[in-house]
Amino acid sequence: MYVATKGGEQAIANAHALLAEDRRGDPTVPEITPAQIREQLRLGIDRVMAEGSLYDPDLAALALKQARGDQVEAIFLLRAYRTTLPRLGYSEPVATPEMRVHRRISATFKEIAGGQILGPTFDYTQRLLDPSLAETGEIADAPAAGQGVAHPLPRVADTIGREGLLEPDAAEQDDGPIADLTREPLRFPADRAMRLQALARGDEGFLLSMGYSTQRGYARNHPFAGEIRMGEVAVEMVAPELGFAIDIADICVTECDMVNQFKGSKTELPQFTRGYGLVFGYGERKAMAMALVDRSLRAEELGEEITAPPQDPEFVLYHCDNVEASGFVQHLKLPHHVDFQSELHVVRGMRAEAEKALAESPFKEAAE
Repeated sequence: MYVATKGGEQAIANAHALLAEDRRGDPTVPEITPAQIREQLRLGIDRVMAEGSLYDPDLAALALKQARGDQVEAIFLLRAYRTTLPRLGYSEPVATPEMRVHRRISATFKEIAGGQILGPTFDYTQRLLDPSLAETGEIADAPAAGQGVAHPLPRVADTIGREGLLEPDAAEQDDGPIADLTREPLRFPADRAMRLQALARGDEGFLLSMGYSTQRGYARNHPFAGEIRMGEVAVEMVAPELGFAIDIADICVTECDMVNQFKGSKTELPQFTRGYGLVFGYGERKAMAMALVDRSLRAEELGEEITAPPQDPEFVLYHCDNVEASGFVQHLKLPHHVDFQSELHVVRGMRAEAEKALAESPFKEAAE
């Protein structure tokens, strides 16, 4: 322990008390409940669950309340709680083609089998503040919410896949063991499964900037949103005593298939290649950014020249985790008195030597 921090327990306790007071805010205003956060701030909940690697809306709402709305802090809290939970087993891969779809769009075809389903989205709204939301109560003449399309909807990618113009889905060809990033350290070279795990829990803002940079010419490729779908999927787990998979939960996920033009290589014909994103909840922007970055990280695999940060797995994967990044940046707030005094002594010595050398320089008198 730093000498300067000894005896500071009372100050820390006071800081905790001030934090609780600030969290509560004006006591004349009704206190917000986790249930209100869960039901009315769902997009914030979904991001906390996705980057916290734990699907539990109630705990995510509690974490957001405790963190005073700071999503990165809430993600930290959820991940810390996650480490206390027992590991009972692994679920089967979720079957997203069987999704109960609430939203499904494609930018590659106007007409798609099953139709475009707009669902709940900001895309067609004006980005103007709505003063009516400051009032409480039900929205007048609000249409009834849909329950989603229950029957399976075919993948849009299959339309061009049947022509042989889209690379095969690697997930359908690889049935080998998959490493668990939450239990094993990130190592390089990282296979695509490990990269996708890191991207799925990576910071949305970081991935958004990386994906945006690929569109502006860094790791240049030409992406199309082949399909974006959001809805509920069944989570299945094989019960050892039964010997077959059973449904244990339904969760909401967002999936993005990005298709990118590929000019071909020495071994591959020109075709479209894939970028993939999948996140907990309704996280369309994150899933799209993830798909863009996933595709850029496949540069070496596809024989493309590596020219930009989004193509460098070590750069992207080491820096996309907001919990790790936040901890490393914020540790600078901790006392570094001894380190700084050491550097202060070194700089003073260097400064004295430089001033002495300047005073003894033969060029000094000539300059004067």
